[in-house]
Amino acid sequence: QVQLVESGGGLVQAGGSLRLSCVASGLTFSSYTMGWFRQIPGKEREVVARITWNGASISYTDSVKGRFTISRDNARNTLYLQMNSLKPEDTAVYYCNRVTGSSTGVYSWGQGTQVTVSS
Repeated sequence: QVQLVESGGGLVQAGGSLRLSCVASGLTFSSYTMGWFRQIPGKEREVVARITWNGASISYTDSVKGRFTISRDNARNTLYLQMNSLKPEDTAVYYCNRVTGSSTGVYSWGQGTQVTVSS
């Protein structure tokens, strides 16, 4: 059974930074493209960053380019998201998951981690 456990969220002022972590179990983590998603209440969950199995290809949604950095440690089955220059519009629950070709998640969602950016 796949488990995805996100952590690292919190309350931060605009311009601040947070580092999110996601520990995955029950899957061959090192084989898959993984991504960070976020969901704002009332809106659909969207993928904000993705990274291929070996880190050779990384992509971001336009709104976070230059501010967020995705990385992974395959030895630790862990995915990271470094978030800098945070804005109030980054406020959301953040989730990790294996990413499909249509930018959706493959597995059941974890509990996510809440990021709140105050202005």
